[in-house]
Amino acid sequence: MDATYSPAAIERQVQDTWNEKQVFKAKVDPGKEKFYCLSMLPYPSGRLHMGHVRNYTIGDVISRYQRMLGKNVLQPMGWDAFGMPAENAAIQNGVAPAKWTFENIDYMRQQLKMLGFAYDWDREVTTCTPEYYKWEQWFFTRLVEKDLAYKKTSAVNWCPVDQTVLANEQVHDGCCWRCDTPVERKEMDQWFIKTTAYAKELLESLDNLPGWPDEVKAMQRNWIGRSQGVNLTFRVKDSDEVLEVYTTRPDTLYGVTYVAVAPQHPLAAQAAKSDTALAAFIEECNHMTTSEADMAVMEKKGQPTGFTAIHPLTGEEIPVWSANFVLMDYGHGAVMAVPGHDQRDWEFATKYKLPIQQVIKPTDDSETELDLAKEAFVEKGIVVNSGEFDGLSSEEAFIKIAERLNKEGKGEVTTNYRLRDWGVSRQRYWGAPVPMVYVDGEARPAPEFPVVLPTDVTFDGISSPIKNNPEFEDITVDGKPAKRDTDTFDTFMESSWYYARYTTPHHDDGMLEPKEANYWLPVDQYIGGIEHATMHLMYSRFFHKAMRDEGLVDSDEPFTNLLCQGMVLAETWYKEVGEHGREWISPTDVEAERDDKGKVIGGRQISTGEPVIYAGMAKMSKSKNNGKDPQQAIEEYGADTVRLFSMFAAPPEQTLEWTESGVQGAQKFLQRLWRAVHTLVDGGDIPLLDVDTLNDDQKALRRKTHETIVGVTADFGERKTFNTAIAKVMELLNAVNRFEGDDAQDRAVVKEALQTAVLVLAPIAPHVTQALWNELGHDGLVLDVAWPKADESALVKDTLEYVVQVNGKVRGRVTVPAGADKETVEAAARGDENVQRFIADAPIRKVIVVPNKLVNIVAK
Repeated sequence: MDATYSPAAIERQVQDTWNEKQVFKAKVDPGKEKFYCLSMLPYPSGRLHMGHVRNYTIGDVISRYQRMLGKNVLQPMGWDAFGMPAENAAIQNGVAPAKWTFENIDYMRQQLKMLGFAYDWDREVTTCTPEYYKWEQWFFTRLVEKDLAYKKTSAVNWCPVDQTVLANEQVHDGCCWRCDTPVERKEMDQWFIKTTAYAKELLESLDNLPGWPDEVKAMQRNWIGRSQGVNLTFRVKDSDEVLEVYTTRPDTLYGVTYVAVAPQHPLAAQAAKSDTALAAFIEECNHMTTSEADMAVMEKKGQPTGFTAIHPLTGEEIPVWSANFVLMDYGHGAVMAVPGHDQRDWEFATKYKLPIQQVIKPTDDSETELDLAKEAFVEKGIVVNSGEFDGLSSEEAFIKIAERLNKEGKGEVTTNYRLRDWGVSRQRYWGAPVPMVYVDGEARPAPEFPVVLPTDVTFDGISSPIKNNPEFEDITVDGKPAKRDTDTFDTFMESSWYYARYTTPHHDDGMLEPKEANYWLPVDQYIGGIEHATMHLMYSRFFHKAMRDEGLVDSDEPFTNLLCQGMVLAETWYKEVGEHGREWISPTDVEAERDDKGKVIGGRQISTGEPVIYAGMAKMSKSKNNGKDPQQAIEEYGADTVRLFSMFAAPPEQTLEWTESGVQGAQKFLQRLWRAVHTLVDGGDIPLLDVDTLNDDQKALRRKTHETIVGVTADFGERKTFNTAIAKVMELLNAVNRFEGDDAQDRAVVKEALQTAVLVLAPIAPHVTQALWNELGHDGLVLDVAWPKADESALVKDTLEYVVQVNGKVRGRVTVPAGADKETVEAAARGDENVQRFIADAPIRKVIVVPNKLVNIVAK
């Protein structure tokens, strides 16, 4: 055995063996328990980043561990390959999006292989290929036929630079998430998928996902937003118009002092024809986001419409305003405003000097101060100033007011959902074409699948090359001239069902082959960022339920367990440039100065010798120049070291701080493990372990080995705290290195300890552990070896150590036979020489013995 650990040579050799033996090829085996492990697929941007490395390492560790438990494991990989970056590259560099995308895929695939991930590459899926998206197109037409997809005119977020619609979630602070351009509101014909048809099930089935983080489930519950309220109507004075509103607080109905409608509401549009101020306000609102997060914090603005509404119960006349905080797509585009008991309504009323009426007073046990001159009182309480309903609780008033509204035909109790239908139309080129055609102006499914996106295209500016392109757009259907739809799908369409296609990637006769798909589905463990909680994960859950109802899958949810990994952080350093500028310096070009506790107190740029300023730890990014190229790290330290550090530096759900010193420490540990195995095997033959002849020191090391198995198994299987598992293996290696002795059984217990370390590290550092397994005298693949089980007899201790306290302070330690009775333990504690010094002649009031742990002597 070579005395030096050489990761590059070992990793090449081991990966060649895996490839030759096709060891990661997954096959259906009904007689074997399956385990489907999946990490969210990457966008092929061209290079992996450390976030990818961490995400995929977590998945690979779990997959390999499950394989060692004897399960039939599927772990695939693919590419979320449509999207704007490819178009931007085409526009800027004159490279066709398809060419750019596939070149990036080839490069990133090679990077993934360098890390030794146990992927079944025969199942690789690339979402921009017609073989993939044709089934997505087919499924969309099935949704259209079932009235679960439809087209309508809608107010949308429009990015004037990218020239495409953005989902609300893709608008950050009123700007496009990609190019940071302020969005505009625009009325456009859009295709929608009716996710609201599944709102009730999407909400209620969250209770059937105990393996999901509570935080993600809470985010989804909030996003779906079920509420019970009342739909009621306000008649418009001198008009046949009726304003329909939804409220969850009918108990405040007598406090309505104005009605607010969306700027796009027909009533506002009608009034704007003769009101220039209102028309200007509506135009201003057309340039603002529809994102709820942005609307919640923006300044409330409005204009009177000149219309008057009639209160449904009192007959009171109430002004109708157009307000920027009302969305046409939520509810009915109109809200009843109760400024006394809704803070948003209060801010608007205060600004425009509208009446504020109290109709709720606090209950006797409320600690909230009521001062409507300062803010709205938003708690439920006791109804006042509400005629016949005075004195009722808010809950009682809800029922009674709803009953009266229903009796008079002016309202009814209903359940509402905050969730809106999913707008899937995009006006960009690099996406799956919407598979619809228009014959005599009527939309119908395309006559063929797939509707192939042309890839040999040239961009003219930034406009989509398939728009106004007769070669793509003009076709004949049933002998009639027709037009293709030139929109493409939101890329979340591709990522909403890819996990299912992995199970039957080569099935040419349908979206899925149900028998094989249902063997593997649902995914047992899904790994990805929490930023996908309310888009990708929600859409995937909808798709899965819709595929179930189409007879394609027989499960209700796509992902049984979900792990959301934390971000990867790194040090940030900069130099001041000009009056307010900063030049960010790569941490690899900085020599840091640290105090005795390791805290950074300064630094100097290596390449220039100039001082630099430390700006703390931050997410790895190009903008802060603090990213670490995974390929560089692999070449410098080896894939196993990168993997080990990624798992050791923090629990999976927490942020990981990348430090060169930490990575170097991980490599030193693998070197120590290598040297320990080398020392053992270099000493000659190792006899079989004879547990009946072991002395106390040998038993102690063997006990440490099997305690490690117990602890690491819990860390892997129950807690997924791989960092603590690695720490336990490090402790075991320390125990091996401290162990003295070189007789036959000494070497046998050391071999058992090192074999255990190799086996439990195999999912994390698969290359070096394969080499060490073979050096320890074993043939075959370590990943096919069963996960070790602890020998219960090895965990039994012959003796126990008790901590001895005198009056609560530790004064000694004593060792007694395991199973010793209380009297024996107490006598040993009293007899300890150091304990005797502190007892002296003082009378002993009592002795407390905590079994197997502690003796506390209380002396007066």
